Amino acid sequence: MEKQARTAGAFAGIACIASLLTGCTSTVAGTASPATTTKATTEVDAFAGLNACQLLDQLTAGQGFNAGENKSARNQCVALKSGFATLALAFDSTQGLSEFAVTNTGVVNSSINGRDAMQANTSASGCAIAIGIGEHARALVVATMVRFEDNAQACPTAKAFAERVEPILPRTR
Repeated sequence: MEKQARTAGAFAGIACIASLLTGCTSTVAGTASPATTTKATTEVDAFAGLNACQLLDQLTAGQGFNAGENKSARNQCVALKSGFATLALAFDSTQGLSEFAVTNTGVVNSSINGRDAMQANTSASGCAIAIGIGEHARALVVATMVRFEDNAQACPTAKAFAERVEPILPRTR
């Protein structure tokens, strides 16, 4: 039973991250043609050198969380503390706070250690906090509570973890 709850919690955390990292697109009728540009652009990974699983493990060490797991190609990680919560950490170098606001409902502007952030409930038991890293990047912290009676602690838990993550994040250039 505990293993099923732990597995379900881990998958729920990964699903939350995946849905929060994925932007919405729309279909437009017509013929596709390449856009003309005059400047060459290079994407820079704002999180180069940071590994979500290593950071998650470092910040949860000695607190009863299992080792973080990344089950995708993205720089994201999920760790479970049985009977408490699943914490997830994701680094997104292509979507900033504006995309978070568009893809989530009930978004509240916030601040984490003086840095712009946004908060949204991901479910009855989950809360996400996106921390802005420039215009087109964000770190995402998600807390999903294991027990129904602890659901009200999802956002305070996510905020407390985000406050520990923020000092390690890169500064805007």
